[in-house]
Amino acid sequence: MEKFFNTAGPNKPDIHYTLLPMHRINWPELSSLICAQKYFILHAPRQTGKTSLLINLMHFLNAQGQYRALYVNVEAAQAARNDVVAATTSMVQALESAADFYWPDFQAAVQAAREQLLITASGEGVRRLLQTWSRLSNKPLVIFFDEVDALIGDTLISFLRQIRAGYAQRPEAFPQSMILCGVRDVRDYRIHRSDGEIITGGSAFNIKSESIRLGDFTQADIKALLQQHTDATGQTFDPGVLEEIWADTQGQPWLVNALSYEACFRKLEQRDRTQSVTVEQMRQARESLIQRRDTHLDQLIDKLREDRVRRVVEPMLKGEELSPDVPEDDRQYCIDLGLIARRDRQLQIANRLYREVLPRELTSIVQDSLQGLAEQPWFVLPDGSLDMDKLLGSFVQFFRENSESWLQRYAYHEAGPQLLLQAFLQRIVNGGGRIAREYGLGRGRTDLFLQWPLTGTGFTGPMQQVVLELKIQHKGKATTLATGLKQTARYADQCGADSMHLLIFNRDPGVDWDEKIYQEKHCNGNREISVWGL
Repeated sequence: MEKFFNTAGPNKPDIHYTLLPMHRINWPELSSLICAQKYFILHAPRQTGKTSLLINLMHFLNAQGQYRALYVNVEAAQAARNDVVAATTSMVQALESAADFYWPDFQAAVQAAREQLLITASGEGVRRLLQTWSRLSNKPLVIFFDEVDALIGDTLISFLRQIRAGYAQRPEAFPQSMILCGVRDVRDYRIHRSDGEIITGGSAFNIKSESIRLGDFTQADIKALLQQHTDATGQTFDPGVLEEIWADTQGQPWLVNALSYEACFRKLEQRDRTQSVTVEQMRQARESLIQRRDTHLDQLIDKLREDRVRRVVEPMLKGEELSPDVPEDDRQYCIDLGLIARRDRQLQIANRLYREVLPRELTSIVQDSLQGLAEQPWFVLPDGSLDMDKLLGSFVQFFRENSESWLQRYAYHEAGPQLLLQAFLQRIVNGGGRIAREYGLGRGRTDLFLQWPLTGTGFTGPMQQVVLELKIQHKGKATTLATGLKQTARYADQCGADSMHLLIFNRDPGVDWDEKIYQEKHCNGNREISVWGL
C-alpha cells in the first residue's frame, strides 16, 4: 500500500510516513514519571502530533504488558459548557467507548462499571469509573486524556477536581499515572466559572508533577521523514530541499507534512518518481499552501483577531519593542499556539511560512480592493523588468489618498503603513514575482525582498532583485535617514539585491502631506539608495 505525508488526523503507520514516539519525546523521562506514579501535562500547539504520540504510546505500553493504558479524547464534553453532569456523562461515555475499542480483554470489568454508573450517575462519574476500573484491573492503569483544555468553565474545574480527589488512592483504586494533554499547560488556564469567579488551573489541579512540551521536528526528523518517501518510492530530493523545508517550517510537523505532500503528490507530474523533488517545487508548494489557506493556516489566522495576540504580533510587524504592559500570559499564549517562538532569548514569528501568512491575511481586504490596478502591466518596462520608481510613486499617491480611511479599519492600526505597502505590492507583484519578509521585535524596521523573473524561465532564470526597507520616523528625519540607509545597505548585501529603496513613514498628524512626501537619492558606500518620504 502506498504511503503518504499525513496532513489530517492522527498518524496511521500503515498508510502514513511516521516518526516513532520514541523519536519525539524523552522516553526515559516519561517512563520514570509513569513508574513513579506521577500525573503530568503534555502540551504543544495544534497539529504537532500530540494525538498520534499518545495513541502510539498507549499501544506501546499495552504491548509491554506492565500497564493497562488507554487514550481518550474528551473534546465532545465541550458542548455541555458549564453543565457539569452533562459534561461528565459525555466524558464517561468517551472513556467507555475507548475501553470497548482498546481493551478487548477487559470487557467484563468495563460492563460491570457501566452497570454501576447507571445507578450512581452524577457529576462524579469520571472519578467513580476510574476508581472501579482500577480495582478490577490486574494491572495498574495509565490514562491519556486528550483535548482537556477544550473543556469550559465549571466542567473543566469539576474534571480536574475529580482527578485530584482520586489521586491519593492510586494505584490500587485509581490510575497509577495520568497525562492531561492540550495546547496549553494547565498552569496557564484561566477558568471562568458560571458565577463569574476566575480560577487558575494550578489551583484546581495542584497534583501535577511535570509539564512536558512536545517539540517540533528536528532537521534530523525531517530528513528521516523524507527518507521514508525515498525508500518507499525511489523519488529523491535535490540538495537544498531539506534546508528549504526547515527555513519555511522550523520543524512544525503539520507544515512539514503539508509541504512535502504538496510537492510529492498534489500534481500528476510530481508523481513521476523518476524525477527528483526540487527546491523550486518546494517554494511553489509553500505558495499553494498560503493561497489555499488550508485548515491549519485558517485556524492560525483566526487567532489574529484576538486582542491578546494582536498585542504581541503588532509590534513584530512594526519591528519595534513590546509594550511594557503586555502581560507574560499573552506572550505565553502566543507561544503555546505555535504562532511565535522564543529563540536566542528573543520572541519571533515561529517560522518563515507564518511570516508570509500574517501580513497577507491582515491585508486581504486591501488586496481585493486593488484588483483592478493589478490587471494592467503598467509597472513593467519593455525589457520585462519592474519600473520600481513608477510602482513606488503610484503607492505614494495611493497612500496619500487612502491611508487615513484604510488605517482606521485595521485592528492592527499601529502597523498599518507597513501592512498597506505589503498589500499594495502583494496584489500587484505577486502574479509574477515573490516577496519575502523579515520583521521582528526590536529590529527598528520591516525588510521586504522582491524577486521578479526577467525571462520566461520563471524563478530558475535571471531575476530582478529589489530590497525595500520600511521605517517609521520617531525621531528627526536626519537620524531616521542615517540609520535607515545603513540598514538598507546591509540587508541588500545579504540578499544580493540589484536596487534598494528606503521608505520612511512620518505619522505626525501635525505635518502636512506636502512636507511628508519626498523622493531623494542617497549613497551608502558605493550603493545608491532611493529614499521615499510618506
